[in-house]
Amino acid sequence: MKKLLFSVMVIASLSACKSGGKSDSAVSPSKMIKIQLAQKSDSGVSGEATFTEKDGKVTFTATMTGLKPGVHAIHIHEKADCSANDASSAGGHWNPLKKNHGKWGAAEYHKGDIGNFPADENGNGTITMTTSEWCIGCGDPAKDIIGKGLIVHEKADDFVTQPTGNAGGRVACAGIIK
Repeated sequence: MKKLLFSVMVIASLSACKSGGKSDSAVSPSKMIKIQLAQKSDSGVSGEATFTEKDGKVTFTATMTGLKPGVHAIHIHEKADCSANDASSAGGHWNPLKKNHGKWGAAEYHKGDIGNFPADENGNGTITMTTSEWCIGCGDPAKDIIGKGLIVHEKADDFVTQPTGNAGGRVACAGIIK
């Protein structure tokens, strides 16, 4: 009898948890892609980038080494193709909405216009941003980063020059492939 009573209490407790809106199925699962940045143009730059999607937002973090001290640009490009030594095979900036190049969040900008980040005196740099304008594998061509390339540039983005921001050569590349 005690076993039967215990079983009923366990089932009732589990049912109450699920009906209370706090069950595990109510928690949004996250998706994550981790990619390795490889040197291009004989730069010696390498690094790692992570894209994590949770609750409709993608958080991007990249950490790089081997950079020249100073400010560098990083952009998402059209193609996940890093086969060319200068990474020209990645195409131009990812721009599904056909906007002008610019600074993220201001007037017009490409979906791939992530921005600038500093590299310290040892050539180490890090950048992090979170946006609801990207998704991982959702299939929406205006938001989905799958099949794109990530490029680190030798100079800073001026946020004005069309269509590239005058950020100079491509020093590292990675394909965003799920």
